[in-house]
Amino acid sequence: MNQLSIGKFIAQKRKEHNMTQEQLAEKIGVSNKSVSKWETGKCMPDYSVVQELCKELEITVTELMDGEEIEENSVRIYDEKQIIDLLKRMQDLEQQKNTMYGILLIVMGIALLAVSYSIGGSDVKDFFAGLLLGLSVGEMLVGVYCVGRSLSKR
Repeated sequence: MNQLSIGKFIAQKRKEHNMTQEQLAEKIGVSNKSVSKWETGKCMPDYSVVQELCKELEITVTELMDGEEIEENSVRIYDEKQIIDLLKRMQDLEQQKNTMYGILLIVMGIALLAVSYSIGGSDVKDFFAGLLLGLSVGEMLVGVYCVGRSLSKR
């Protein structure tokens, strides 16, 4: 699954159907920026729009994932339902990974907070304690943002 070849294939099929990015985006319910990102290989279509995209471009999901038209006598290992299920699982795993990064940042922030309270006594130690305190708060805020953003996508 090569994102760049898939993107070129989407662009080719869209042009064969005499559609602009805006027209295709409107038909499948996404922004024209999303279509542009697909065509340049920056990201993949969300699994929820793959079937609608294939319908508009008059291709199969297998052809989309291969980035080329399939010969009539070729043998496929996966059917379309399995491919869509795999895409959904990949996107779910990506969201879980982002949630875990956020939780890790929060835990590290709490650890830094504990360390910042354990040092002090001189000007230099107080400076480092304040620096660690600031870093811990910033790290926890970024962690909360990552977790919140990941959970809002579900």
